[in-house]
Amino acid sequence: MAIRTEESGNSLRRVLADLQKGRPAPCYLLYGDAEYEIHDAFSKIVNALLPPEDQTLNLFVLDGEDEDPEQIGKDLLSPPLIPGRKVVAVRRTRLFHSRKTLSDLVRRIRQQMNAHPQQAAKNFMTFLGIAGWTLDDFREDGWKAISNQDWQQTVEGDQGEERANWLPRIIEVCTGLGLGGKSAAVSDADFLESILRRGLPEGNVLLLTAETVDKRKRLFKAVSELGRVLNFSVEKGEARQKNTVMDSAKAFLTEKGKGMTPGAWEVLGSKTGFQLRTSMAALEKLVTYTGERRTIEASDVEEVISRTREDKLFDLTAALGEKNLEKGLVLLRRLKDQGSHPLAILAMLIREFRLLLHARWLRDKGALPGYSPRMDYGRYTKSIYPILKAWSGQTGDVHIELADQHPYVAFNTFRISENFSEKRLRRHLEDLLAMDLAMKSTARDPDLMLERFVFDVCQT
Repeated sequence: MAIRTEESGNSLRRVLADLQKGRPAPCYLLYGDAEYEIHDAFSKIVNALLPPEDQTLNLFVLDGEDEDPEQIGKDLLSPPLIPGRKVVAVRRTRLFHSRKTLSDLVRRIRQQMNAHPQQAAKNFMTFLGIAGWTLDDFREDGWKAISNQDWQQTVEGDQGEERANWLPRIIEVCTGLGLGGKSAAVSDADFLESILRRGLPEGNVLLLTAETVDKRKRLFKAVSELGRVLNFSVEKGEARQKNTVMDSAKAFLTEKGKGMTPGAWEVLGSKTGFQLRTSMAALEKLVTYTGERRTIEASDVEEVISRTREDKLFDLTAALGEKNLEKGLVLLRRLKDQGSHPLAILAMLIREFRLLLHARWLRDKGALPGYSPRMDYGRYTKSIYPILKAWSGQTGDVHIELADQHPYVAFNTFRISENFSEKRLRRHLEDLLAMDLAMKSTARDPDLMLERFVFDVCQT
């Protein structure tokens, strides 16, 4: 794993070993820019602290933008709802930010602009709160009124030469997300620090994750002295990056009872570039695709993982089904960056939502006896796909187009359709058809229309 542990000689392995021996720390902090590793460590620590059956009532998780140090402290002092441990967790906390971390925050915003625009927007609002600005100060080119000297005095260590390349974009994203008004400043964490110093009730644990920290803050020093601090940083260099992916992937496959042939590893690397998030997402698809089969072959990777625009479009549809706005905007931007014309993207979206409507209609009509959204691909191909395929080539029926699709495409279409009602799918399809007319007959910005459609689907 890509882990640095300079704070106090900690490692995730040591932390988990202590938890297995029944020796939890009162508090944990996981920070750095290796998002996947932090997410993985967070899950492992939570599962080691609380059995799954206790997590519904004794695990409290919130995001940093909603945090209130005083309320967190009160939650830590109150007893659990059922006997046992109680975990209060805050993801992406802002408690360790300060004016000294503004340059790091700007760097993170710029890095996240393409891959994680929603998180970049949240970080930008945090940035504004710490700096004493508001989003209204920056709208309508208001940011241009801030001189380089003022910027450099506020964001120590950042010269601001490239502001014109990223500020207008992040302002547009924030506006599209409905962010605005008074920017939330970083809350005073002294109350929480004092509670940790006095000691938590036995069994109560605080778990925090952060992207960047000011190590001079009193709360950071308290967590370092009383608990465990793990720094997760992205590995630099191709060889180390590949090793990180291989380690994470092998652990994931072992957990799923799977293995991969050398040829499959080679094909996976060629298609994902051994990027951690992309590789792990690909492995999740491969595990589903291979069903009960224990070994993933090179042919499986070739069949399931590719770089075509159609695949990116299918991923976009899946993101919309998950109501994952951040991922949806990223995938939409990638399609445009690949040279896809807005009308071509729109045409593919119309087709995808038409297929989703077909799938939802078939499910609601009970036309696929024995189908379950929890069934694996192997069971689907044996018991459901033959029923669907029998309708292929018939004319005049609503399901014809779906029946002509590749079995894995149809399988995933059924799974995604579970996230929508038939009424909602009809409404989205009507919106897409209206957009088609508007793109061809008006001067409205087609890119903006597509982005608004993504916002609408993910926020309804």
